[in-house]
Amino acid sequence: MSSATRDLSPWFKKKNAMNFILETLQVLGLVLWYSLETLVRLFVPTKRKNVSGEVVLITGSGGGIGRLMALEFADLGAVLVLWDINQEGLKETARQVKERGGPRVHCYLCDCSDKAEVYSVADQVKREVGDVTILVNNAGIVTGKKFMDAPDTLIEKTMEVNTMAHFWTYKAFLPAMIANNHGHLVSIASSAGLIGVNGLADYCGSKFAAVGFAESISLELLATGKDGIKTTIVCPYFINTGMFDGCQTKWPRMLPILDPHYVAKKIIGAVLTDQVFLLMPKSMYLIAGLKNILPTKQGVLLGHYLGAFNVMDHFRGHTKKVQ
Repeated sequence: MSSATRDLSPWFKKKNAMNFILETLQVLGLVLWYSLETLVRLFVPTKRKNVSGEVVLITGSGGGIGRLMALEFADLGAVLVLWDINQEGLKETARQVKERGGPRVHCYLCDCSDKAEVYSVADQVKREVGDVTILVNNAGIVTGKKFMDAPDTLIEKTMEVNTMAHFWTYKAFLPAMIANNHGHLVSIASSAGLIGVNGLADYCGSKFAAVGFAESISLELLATGKDGIKTTIVCPYFINTGMFDGCQTKWPRMLPILDPHYVAKKIIGAVLTDQVFLLMPKSMYLIAGLKNILPTKQGVLLGHYLGAFNVMDHFRGHTKKVQ
């Protein structure tokens, strides 16, 4: 090492130390500011954005939560693009939307597990309707079988619908959002995307992936300055749509089977206020937090207490693609 380099070494160390102190103080100051901001929002409602005229695409909108969200968006004046593999379900959703005075509704048959079909139908939507500005990935399926009992084909289908479809719809519609720095990406995931559940290995895997994917894309957009594109990740407990028929909750007051109308309204509210994470019921915030900080044995004990080991014992479900 030359004498000049030795002379500069203490200066660099001092500069790095100062940078560390300054950045730490800056972060602590911002943490305090954002905490105060959160506290204020507990008492002052967040202003809701206007989605009238926005082009909203909802996958799995032939029934269940997808249909209910379509009705809510229609009431707000959004242009609806409905995707499903169930033509009769799509027609019924469109009928109900028009009955409630929805301005424009467009229906497309699309198997979201088929990448080529997603891209093809997406191109058709862009030609016939325009750029999608709010994308709601809602389509989902569940096998309800223990991992070793689940056929490979059903496991693959679960991943294709619950996870990979999100990749393909983002690839199809995100470029226009990026170009305009405007849009909203909504991922209807699950509390099973935050906490593992006995008997839901493939479903949990697909939902964990959906949550991680949506969160990573959100950060990628922020890192590139595209702060006009918002993300909402929805993680509800079981919803009473038929998808998880037969599932039982051990503590209904703490973890109730959720009412679909309540869930749909909460999702729309989260979108209108640019809420990033929406967990339902509220107890899921505490449970998810405990899961992340408790040692393994205590976490397993908590799982037993909450019924996570037996919730799927009487699962029946159905074959419709609803969330």
